[in-house]
Amino acid sequence: MNGLRSRGSDILPTMSDAKASRETEDGESEGGESAFTVIVAAAANLGIAVAKAVAGLISGSSAMLSEAAHSVADTVTEVMLLAALKRSEKPADEEHPLGYGPERYIWAMLASIATFVGGAVFSIYDGVHTLVAGEELGDPLVSYIVLGVAFLLEGYSLRTGVKQVRREASRLRVPDTYYLRHTPDTAVKAVVMEDSAALIGLLLAAGGLLGGQLSGSGVWDGIASCLIGLLLVYVAWVLGRSNAQLLIGRPLPAAVRASVHDELLSVPHVVDVLELTTLIQGPTEMLIAAKVDFRDMATAAEVEWACEEAEARLRERFPSIRRVYLDPTPGRAQRVRGGP
Repeated sequence: MNGLRSRGSDILPTMSDAKASRETEDGESEGGESAFTVIVAAAANLGIAVAKAVAGLISGSSAMLSEAAHSVADTVTEVMLLAALKRSEKPADEEHPLGYGPERYIWAMLASIATFVGGAVFSIYDGVHTLVAGEELGDPLVSYIVLGVAFLLEGYSLRTGVKQVRREASRLRVPDTYYLRHTPDTAVKAVVMEDSAALIGLLLAAGGLLGGQLSGSGVWDGIASCLIGLLLVYVAWVLGRSNAQLLIGRPLPAAVRASVHDELLSVPHVVDVLELTTLIQGPTEMLIAAKVDFRDMATAAEVEWACEEAEARLRERFPSIRRVYLDPTPGRAQRVRGGP
């Protein structure tokens, strides 16, 4: 077995040439870019949370208080994502021979739970309470100002995340939406989804304020708060499901698995690939394990050099593959014969 070291930082391992890998080395590392995206989002959400809370208390708006809870949950989420990025970068050691890559998804899972508990539950509770007990509406001017400023800050944060998504999708030659759905980099996925939800939530809060101002009833504000909560439930569910799939063990995309299979078959002395297992361990950490039938007359030295050749070819074509395990296995015909 030989562990393959990544020479690039591709997210979805669909690159078929080394040129893109070299281009990535000349620019920012993906981990650093993801961290910058998360830091921008965290800083924006922290300031927004305080402003929303003050505006909510002044105006008496449950939707504004729900938005404050939304921003607090997003801030906690991004702190957890930063912890995930930091801890997942630790190198492999004796206690963790395959590295710490999957730890990123544990923290990201906790972040999705924080979004659900800290934002969604509070928002729905506050909205239902407002619908049942009513509320006294105050001056909404401060809330409108805060919503406008928050929209600009959230928009800038979302722009940072979207730029990273577009850059990576363009480098991998896939559509932006495909990259966002399938990327193992759940940190940037969380930022884009949460900032998008934040912008929608701001519009809902503004609609609740306007409805209450025109009708004199707090019902609109309560409805807006409940809708914000349901929006956060959806975001938490999508992010939680994505991280759960990666924690359980998600294989490489079918097209990439087929390419790995074909690449192994092209190696001299390889007759057949009997079984192929692939595993995503992190955004830039992929594992390949395969049962390979080598030519019966191949010498031990030829088998060893064939394994080295397979490693080199896979490394060049898919820079994110860190580890390759090849198991020489008797072919089907040899099994039928009952032995060598």
